Amino acid sequence: MAHAVEGRAGELIEGRNFANVATIGEDGTPHAALAWIARDGDDVLLNSAEGRAWPGNLARDPRVTITVPNAENPYEYVSIKGRATEITRDGADEHIDELSKKYLGQDEYPFRTPDEVRIRIRVEPESVRVWGG
Repeated sequence: MAHAVEGRAGELIEGRNFANVATIGEDGTPHAALAWIARDGDDVLLNSAEGRAWPGNLARDPRVTITVPNAENPYEYVSIKGRATEITRDGADEHIDELSKKYLGQDEYPFRTPDEVRIRIRVEPESVRVWGG
């Protein structure tokens, strides 16, 4: 069942705060990576490139925990547990450009390589909790 992302949780996601994305590796161990984050209503949106470990983990096992600390006060953070419901190329290039604007102030993502295929990941939150403050 989807959980609402509202109030301070939404503010932390919409701010220029990095997300720690924890997935389950093929061998069953945790895998953590930093990512840029956005939201679409109550869903969380992430972006990566094909061939990277954590999106591959989500393709195999959609369970994920995302922690977004406040960059100005890391004792305040939102913790989201949920499932990846979509991993797609559709709209991924435009999405990384939107994230580039948010995080870097640049209209286009400057780190794109010629052979890179971007993917957008949609996560449906099953629990959302804000800590600290």
